[in-house]
Amino acid sequence: MPARRPVGRGRVARVARGAWRDRGQVAVEFVGMVPLILLLVAAVWECVLIGYAFSLAGNAADEAARAGAVHGGGACETAAGKHIGGAWGMTAACGASGDVYKARVTLKIPVLYPGLNFGEITGTGGAAMEKEAD
Repeated sequence: MPARRPVGRGRVARVARGAWRDRGQVAVEFVGMVPLILLLVAAVWECVLIGYAFSLAGNAADEAARAGAVHGGGACETAAGKHIGGAWGMTAACGASGDVYKARVTLKIPVLYPGLNFGEITGTGGAAMEKEAD
């Protein structure tokens, strides 16, 4: 049995007739927009991840420079890695330059999630502190 069309005159009948022909339109539009919405969510997540990584790198560099200025040598790398997990692939470069002790911390920022292996972005944070008098 075919679907019944609305019967009537004037504006009410035209609106009802248009609604009958647009059945399923919302579902089609939703399916078309889902990939764009997911892509936007992934882009926002990656921006948050990059911002967090740069914050971690900066804090680790501050800690490393402080420890290097006070204790020197190996204390710098130890202090840099104290608050950063192994998933970030941290490397620290420390050294004195005159009266200033400099630390540079580099992190490997994963794309989307560390376990997915979609690649990585390198983020660097640096800090310097005046050496303590002996």
